[in-house]
Formats: sequence, structure tokens, C-alpha cells
Amino acid sequence: MRLALVSLDQVWEDKQSNLTLCEEYIRKASNEKVDLIVFPEMTLTGFSNNINLTAEHKEDSTTIKLFSELSEKYSLAIVFGVVIQDGKKALNKSILIDTSGKVGGEYSKVHPFSFAGEDKYFNSGHQLCIVNFNHMKIGLSICYDLRFPELYSALAEKSDLVVNIANWPAKRIDHWNTLLKARAIENQVYMAGVNRVGKDANGLEYIESSSLFNANGELLEHKQIDNMKIYEVDKTWTKKFKEQFNTTDDRKIDFYKEIL
Repeated sequence: MRLALVSLDQVWEDKQSNLTLCEEYIRKASNEKVDLIVFPEMTLTGFSNNINLTAEHKEDSTTIKLFSELSEKYSLAIVFGVVIQDGKKALNKSILIDTSGKVGGEYSKVHPFSFAGEDKYFNSGHQLCIVNFNHMKIGLSICYDLRFPELYSALAEKSDLVVNIANWPAKRIDHWNTLLKARAIENQVYMAGVNRVGKDANGLEYIESSSLFNANGELLEHKQIDNMKIYEVDKTWTKKFKEQFNTTDDRKIDFYKEIL
């Protein structure tokens, strides 16, 4: 599978400007025969707790509709982030749209980032999401989730690739890089992290740090086009690697349930 990770320089709370940027990358990805393109968390707004502005109703979400149209127009799948109304609060979602423009799967962030007050405005999700696409099983996660290994152990059990979309500030970028690599190694799975670049309205800076690790914790080589990295993902490589060195079979799931 040909995978594109876009380190989008998101325009603060400006859906139209960000959509224009996204379509340009989608067009370039289509020209490169990409199967799946991935954008950062809250793709069309940047990370914002201003749900009165950012939240959409799922049944008539403009963001979902527009990305569906783009996926069908350019014949590639898209993972993007969107805020969906949920009662008085909202849900921070990651959605995969397939090449036919249909929602293949959607995930609600299990761990709102309380340090930034996200939990005051967003409800927690309560389900995993693993999507079948292009003969691969793809697990979805969002930003702060990366700090909680139990979630990834569960996702990786049934996934070939796990994707985390984020707005992860530069001042904690060492954590981001370390945790992505650790999740790949401990779960012996492809681990993709897609982070934004630029600066948001809160003065937080973000640096280019989107990457893809294989099951041995190695960074994969890629083709670079502007802020987009293109990779080849082969699940048979993981299978062969695990035939030579498999650690996940030694997990003691029942014991972990007793001690956690």
C-alpha cells in the first residue's frame, strides 16, 4: 500500500483555507498513485476547544461531506480529523473515507488532553476502530492517546498499521518520537504518526515530525513532496519479521487484567 502523511500547516479555525490546502495535497498524492493520505488532528481547524465554532452535527457534517467528495474525485482514501457535536460537549474524531467516498470507519478520541482542558469540552470515546482497507487492517488513534500503551496493544492485536493523527507541540517532540517508536516495537506493527507544522493562535509551535516506523522500530524511507511524505507499506514484511522474532505471542493478557 502506498501511504502519504501530510504535515499540514493548519490555518487557525479556518475550515475553507485548510480545505484548499488539503485538496492540493490530495491532488499531488493522486498523481503519485497514493492509496491512502492522512492529515493531522482536527484537520480543518487545528486543535481548538472552541466547539461552538468547530463542532458539526454528524448527520450533516460539511467536513465529512467535502472529504467524501474529494476521495471519490481523486480515487484515494483519506484519514482526517473532525469535531462532532455530542450533547453539550463534542467528540474529537478520526475518520477514514474510502475511495468510493464512504465512511469506512470512525474513531472518537478515548483520552481527551486534560492538561489543555480538552476534557471540559470533549467527551471520551469508548470503542476501538480498526478499518479494513486495501487488504490491510488500519487502527485509528489521536494525539494524547499515544501516551497510553494499553490502547495500542489492543489495536495492534488486529491491525497491520496503526495511525495517530495529532497536534503535538515542538516542546514535547522528543516524547512524540520516542512513543511512536516504542508503540511500533512493543506491538510489532507499523506505526504512523501525522503531526502538523507551523504555529497556532495559542503561540504553540509545531515542527515537521510525521513519520512511519516498522515492527522493528526502524524509520522507513520515503519520498518527500513539500510537507508530504510518501511510503510503501507491506504487511508481508511484518509477517516475515515476526516469523523470525515474535514477542507479542508472549503477552500475558489475563495477568495484566489482574494487576491493572
